[in-house]
Amino acid sequence: MKVFRGLPNAAARAPCALAIGNFDGVHLGHQVLLSRLREAATRLNLEAAVMTFEPHPRSFFAQLLGDVSKAPTRIANLRDNLDALTLAGVDRVIVEHFNAHFAALSPQDFIQKVLVEGLHVKWMMVGEDFRYGAKRAGDIDMLIAAGKEYGFEVEILAPVQDKGVRISSSAVRAAIAAGDFSETQSLLGRSYRISGHVVHGQKLGRTLGFPTLNLRVAHHRPALQGIFVVQVHGLAEQPLPAVASLGVRPTVDDSGRVLLETHVFDYSGNAYGKVVQIEFLQKLRDEEKYVDLPTLTAAIERDAEQARAYFEQRASAAISATDRI
Repeated sequence: MKVFRGLPNAAARAPCALAIGNFDGVHLGHQVLLSRLREAATRLNLEAAVMTFEPHPRSFFAQLLGDVSKAPTRIANLRDNLDALTLAGVDRVIVEHFNAHFAALSPQDFIQKVLVEGLHVKWMMVGEDFRYGAKRAGDIDMLIAAGKEYGFEVEILAPVQDKGVRISSSAVRAAIAAGDFSETQSLLGRSYRISGHVVHGQKLGRTLGFPTLNLRVAHHRPALQGIFVVQVHGLAEQPLPAVASLGVRPTVDDSGRVLLETHVFDYSGNAYGKVVQIEFLQKLRDEEKYVDLPTLTAAIERDAEQARAYFEQRASAAISATDRI
């Protein structure tokens, strides 16, 4: 899959079937859209293309208004979204930098400069609530009329539902925030994971007796924060049991930087530079600020004990299930 930061240059442009959206989390609703995109691209002998945005448009406007609380939390980082788009059969992704210039494009300029001249769109699918252009002035009717003028076909995707409930990024965010990883999995079609390179940290965890794998979280408002039972993929053939903290570490750091710290039980290998996936299984508690390091250490010990108990119970349940077969 080819990834472009902004519109491709003239030499890299190719006629395409296109889907536009933020695709945060690439949930089952997105996957239905992408499946139809792939089918259309194959049928019409076009490349399957996706245009997405960094930052999220709502995050851009929240920052502009000086109220970041209005920005949506992020389900997935760009790496994980791109991996999911690859699995969906997308040929190219245009990661458009959403800024004041892009936000100011009129609907007509968006169609002509972005869709027609920039991407050579021949077919596109959008949701029935799709809006575009400055002040969201462009609507579906204008898009269909433009397609007839410029020679591209527009198809509309109705909301994808599960048991009468719309599958959306908002629903995924709500499930994650509630620590309901079973519901999250049913909406995503896969377990909830965050991936990244293991980087060097302050080594404080090692000092406290709980060495951690550290992953930087680029966005400041992840969909979940707290302490979790997790398992780590990428260090061994099988996932390794662990406990993780995702947040701003208020006891030891006042920078506000978000970090995912994972203590892998009984692991002593060198993981620096490796790409790992942290799979979230159960939330233990919210992040807290402690008065001193001994109090913090005691809390970490309790978290580790609870996480170990979770895995012991799961192993016992698996053995019992096997005995009944």
